Amino acid sequence: MGETIEIRAEDGTTARIAPTGAEPVSWQVEGCDYIWNGDPEHWNRHAPWLFPVVGASAGGKVRVGGQSYPMAQHGFARDLPFTVVARTDDAVTLRLEDDAGTRAHYPFGFRLDVTARVAPRRLAFDLVVTNPGEMPLPYALGFHPAFPWPFAGGERRAGGGYAVAFEAPERPFVPEVGEGGLLVRSQRELPLDGARLDLDPALFTEALVFLNARSRALRFVAPGGRTIAMRVEDFPHLAVWTRPTAPFLSLEAWTGHADWAGFNGELAERDSQRRLAPGASAGHGIVLSLKG
Repeated sequence: MGETIEIRAEDGTTARIAPTGAEPVSWQVEGCDYIWNGDPEHWNRHAPWLFPVVGASAGGKVRVGGQSYPMAQHGFARDLPFTVVARTDDAVTLRLEDDAGTRAHYPFGFRLDVTARVAPRRLAFDLVVTNPGEMPLPYALGFHPAFPWPFAGGERRAGGGYAVAFEAPERPFVPEVGEGGLLVRSQRELPLDGARLDLDPALFTEALVFLNARSRALRFVAPGGRTIAMRVEDFPHLAVWTRPTAPFLSLEAWTGHADWAGFNGELAERDSQRRLAPGASAGHGIVLSLKG
């Protein structure tokens, strides 16, 4: 994991942020860690930020001005070093800016600032994307945190007592994920009871992607009622993911999503990709909190 930056709240809640990717790798409340430990046997990440795309790009490339550029799934920000630009006892701001390396994949100027702040039983993030260039900036941003499952008793199995509870009832249909991680137009039905999805590892042959979700918050609920809650600001898409045998659950928030199968247009034409005006900035927010 290497060097991390620890921030601490007055009640002893702590978080550790890795400069690589500005990724939170620990969030401890009352001595228990609620961020997945990154065991490489299952998934070697903790809670990465996704930028400048979310999900897979058709053919592993994006097109800008008729030219193709290689683009990894979920972009490149999660693997690059951020610079610390501000720090207090309970908060830190890290920044990623374009350079020759990023422009080989994404030929735009940009600045991405991630501010992490702890408060009692909470971990909050403010994100600002800035376009310093002279052309519109097509971008997508996502957060991909994973949490231990189980995290408060019960078992990781069908009927084990764990559920995801959405803020509002969601449609019980999600797009299927096809070859190469691309979305396809066919849908699969979920055993979603209004706003509650009782968890079963067998559900997760692929990510459950709730496009244009009604909810702006969702909760990972343990059998005894303890809850990891996530509230989002300006992230219209939500996702729930794990691997069938992996002891974690990921609650995701996205501004964009993977390409649809068959897409061959420009990056700026990609479904749900934002277009940020020259000189403009856009803010997004995430709040994690532990209840119960």
